[in-house]
Amino acid sequence: MDMHTVVVGTSGTTAQDVIAVARGNARVELSAAAVSALAAARDIVDALAAKPEPVYGVSTGFGALASRHISPELRAQLQRNIVRSHAAGMGPRVEREVVRALMFLRLKTVASGHTGVRPEVAQTMADVLNAEITPVVHEYGSLGCSGDLAPLSHCALTLMGEGDAEGPDGTVRPAGELLAAHGITPVELREKEGLALLNGTDGMLGMLVMALADLRSLYTSADITAALSLEALLGTDKVLAPELHAIRPHPGQGASADNMLRVLAGSGLTGHHQDDAPRVQDAYSVRCAPQVNGAGRDTLAYAATVADRELASSVDNPVVLPDGRVESNGNFHGAPVAYVLDFLAIVAADLGSIAERRTDRLLDKNRSHGLPPFLADDPGVDSGLMIAQYTQAALVSEMKRLAVPASADSIPSSAMQEDHVSMGWSAARKLRTAVDNLARIVAVELYAATRAVELRAAQGLTPAPASLAAIEALRAAGVEGPGPDRFLSPDLAAADAFVRAGKLVAAVEPVTGPLA
Repeated sequence: MDMHTVVVGTSGTTAQDVIAVARGNARVELSAAAVSALAAARDIVDALAAKPEPVYGVSTGFGALASRHISPELRAQLQRNIVRSHAAGMGPRVEREVVRALMFLRLKTVASGHTGVRPEVAQTMADVLNAEITPVVHEYGSLGCSGDLAPLSHCALTLMGEGDAEGPDGTVRPAGELLAAHGITPVELREKEGLALLNGTDGMLGMLVMALADLRSLYTSADITAALSLEALLGTDKVLAPELHAIRPHPGQGASADNMLRVLAGSGLTGHHQDDAPRVQDAYSVRCAPQVNGAGRDTLAYAATVADRELASSVDNPVVLPDGRVESNGNFHGAPVAYVLDFLAIVAADLGSIAERRTDRLLDKNRSHGLPPFLADDPGVDSGLMIAQYTQAALVSEMKRLAVPASADSIPSSAMQEDHVSMGWSAARKLRTAVDNLARIVAVELYAATRAVELRAAQGLTPAPASLAAIEALRAAGVEGPGPDRFLSPDLAAADAFVRAGKLVAAVEPVTGPLA
């Protein structure tokens, strides 16, 4: 199998495959087992469609209109109409990677053989992904229950050759034109297929998977910046000793402490308490960094467990069971995913908050133990990083607002048939903003901490080899620091890009060894 091809089978998928398709444009293929399962389930749906008894989703209306039996000659129209009517999203366009993840995850469930969709519909879904055609999906329209309905409907419109989509060149055109240009025939939906294309947690799950990948990298970067701040503040690394964390055995805490200890190995700054300002203990933001960062790591681990379970799931209503029954269910409810999306926004906000407190401490001459005010080159003539900390504080404030859980809310819909919803899509959307903000917050701490470490080196102290490696990599990446005669505008955008690209971790690991 080509390394750039993801094969979709009947038993779910992996987070790595989601990211490969969403961000790496990996090709998608249906396995032979998936094609067989699709055909077998379709035979069951066709048999039920031929019977006079109504079957939800096959020969009835939907939601509050499920009591109406639909005659055979109107069923194709019914399936087209549910897609068209549900494609009612509004607001800005959703990011391309989110739409690709959403489409791929819907294909994953379709390929399980529990939805009753024909093999040719599933193949068209794969063809659209492989052609890099991306439906125009809008920010608002999902309540996170009965599936991410509006977002998935806009994707299904593209399969039908309707609505707008973005081509591989980035130009938005009518979907029918894009399908024709790539030799893809629009699908004509039959019984149950319109419903099956809409009933999933795929959007919120795709955003969860990508957020987990981003947060894992950010948490390692945050351990590094916390260590740099500890070093610059002449803190003690004794609080990182493995035996201290062994008696409170939270796995994430131990991993964060070990990361920090590795970064600080060989430092001539740690524990160098000045004679005129003796300290028995460092401030909480310094001393308790492993406890806070580590608790966030453990939350990531739990969220990953939920994501893995959902990646192995077939989310649809009704579903085709192996014994031939077609049964209604509530598996489309997004609560399991929505909760962890909110949990992650909470821990990201707290990680940003503690990072900002360390930055503020570095800039305050009354608490920085000998560093110049605001780390300025010429305090009074220039303001140093004063406003960089303002920017960081504004980001932290927004993070706290984003931490308010979406999943605690519910707005009834569909004439009270859908009377409790998860708001999981909304939780995912705000988490994406929180992840972006966290990267910016970590970047500001990195910029301040490396500046402070350089100043300590100018005072004749010896930074840790890993700290020097981080500073060297920053400069090599074009992240400028203060000049000898003036203070340059803080290069925060470049520092942000440095952190997001994983370059901070890559810079120190040759010195520290692999970090958790």
